[in-house]
Amino acid sequence: MNYEGSEKLKNIKAVLFDFDGTIFDTNKLIIDSWNEVFRIKGGSRTEEEILATFGEPLTVSMEKWFPGESEECINIYRNYQRDIFFEKIELYEGMDELIKKLKTLGVLNAVVTSRLASSTISTLEKYDLARYFDVIVTCDDTEKHKPDPEPALLALEKLGISADEAIMIGDSRFDIRCAHNAGIKAVLVGWSEAAAAGDIPKNGIDAPDFVIESAEELLEIIA
Repeated sequence: MNYEGSEKLKNIKAVLFDFDGTIFDTNKLIIDSWNEVFRIKGGSRTEEEILATFGEPLTVSMEKWFPGESEECINIYRNYQRDIFFEKIELYEGMDELIKKLKTLGVLNAVVTSRLASSTISTLEKYDLARYFDVIVTCDDTEKHKPDPEPALLALEKLGISADEAIMIGDSRFDIRCAHNAGIKAVLVGWSEAAAAGDIPKNGIDAPDFVIESAEELLEIIA
């Protein structure tokens, strides 16, 4: 479950969750949305290349692959996604139970995502999960985004806790680095394709403190 040298954590008051690839399996949605942009604008990228961008703000990835055309391409991406959003996503196994269990244990829940507030909140509401989150931080709430610590630090501020009282769970190196830049222990989920594609190291700022293969394992980390 955890990397060598990691220990169980005590006095954890909050869990900061990434959204895409962590709570929800949105991989097919995102890959299909990118392919729609490539279909209209030309070019292509492998699935592995697309997966490696997961966790990065869409504006950054789009400008990298379509310099000077990112605004138009983002509109194509989001318009396509809007029409098929709920057909292409699903809740990862065990996440519903985990989020609710944490609340019964008195642990605060937060979402820290680079996704827009509109789709983040509407999805959580559709799955009846919004009420289990004390704080939701999206790309609309900060000037800087993952891997910058600003989103995580804002979540801590809103929750009224310190970095050593929280853990952050995500599926990409952007999540891990964001957590560490904010002074928070980082947990990598092993169930997302993006985690495997991201070639996550075992040392350095991009190395997670823990790796879990199921939602239930997160509870084992919190002593």
